[in-house]
Amino acid sequence: MDLFTVQDVIAADADAWREGDRWLGGGTHLFAQPQPQVRRLRDLTTLAWPPLRVSPDPGEPGLDVAATCTVAELSRYAPPPCWPSLGPLIRDCCDAFLASFKVWNVATVGGNLCAALPAGPMISLVTAAAGSCLIRDLAGRQRRVPATELVRDVGVTVLRPDEYLHTIRLPARVLGGRFALRRASLHPLGRSAALVVGHRDSDTGAFTLTVTAATRRPVGVALPGPPRPGELAELLDARIPAADWYDDVHGLPAWRRRMTLRLAEQVRAELARVTAP
Repeated sequence: MDLFTVQDVIAADADAWREGDRWLGGGTHLFAQPQPQVRRLRDLTTLAWPPLRVSPDPGEPGLDVAATCTVAELSRYAPPPCWPSLGPLIRDCCDAFLASFKVWNVATVGGNLCAALPAGPMISLVTAAAGSCLIRDLAGRQRRVPATELVRDVGVTVLRPDEYLHTIRLPARVLGGRFALRRASLHPLGRSAALVVGHRDSDTGAFTLTVTAATRRPVGVALPGPPRPGELAELLDARIPAADWYDDVHGLPAWRRRMTLRLAEQVRAELARVTAP
C-alpha cells in the first residue's frame, strides 16, 4: 500500500524525534494498512546491526537476535549442539507465519514483536525462550525488559514513541533445555488461533509453558517440575480471565480456550518423557 502522506525516509538516528515519525524495519505490517498520521519514516536497517550473534556478555551468555534480523535469516540459523531444541523451535515459529519467501526476506523479528498481534510467532519464540528485549531511544538511553512484558495488549507495547527495539537476547541457560510446540488454527493453512510452547530445563527439570495467539498478550506458567495431568488446565484458567481470550474471525474465545488446554496437555505429556536431571 502506498503511504501517500510520507514526505521523507531518513536514517534511524538522523535527528531528533518529531510528530509524524514512525520506525521502519521490514515494513510488511507498516505498509499493510493506511497510515494517515505518518509523515516521516526512520529506517532502522541503516544502523546495520548483525542479525544474529552469540552474546558478547560473559555474565549472560546466549543468542542475540537483532530487531532487524529477517525471518529468512533467522530460519537459516544453525544452533550449536548444546542447544538441541532451538533449531526445531525456530523452524516451527517461522513456519507459523504462513507467508511466502518474499515476506520472509523482508519481515523482521523486531517488527513482528512490536506489531504486538496475538498470532505473532516471533512473540511465541522469544517469550518461550525467556528472552529479554533491549530498548533504546535517540538520546542513547536504554533499558531491558522481559519479552513476556513487552506486549501489553493487542497492538500495544511498552515502547514509547521515540524508543526502538534493538536486540532480543535468548539466554543459554534456557536454550540448553528441551522445547515442545503445538499450534492450532481453524484451517490447515490458517492463522494461529492457539500456540503453546513448553520448556523443560536440562539442569533442574523446571517446567514452563507459554501461551500465545489464543490470548490478548502472552501468558506464562512456571513450575519447579513437570505438572501432573490436568494441572495445567487449572493453572491456565486461574491465570487467564475470560476477557483475555482473544476473539476474532480466526476463532471464538471458548474454542481458543479449549484448544489451548488440549495443546498444553500434549506439551506436558511430551516434556514429561524427557529424562529428569
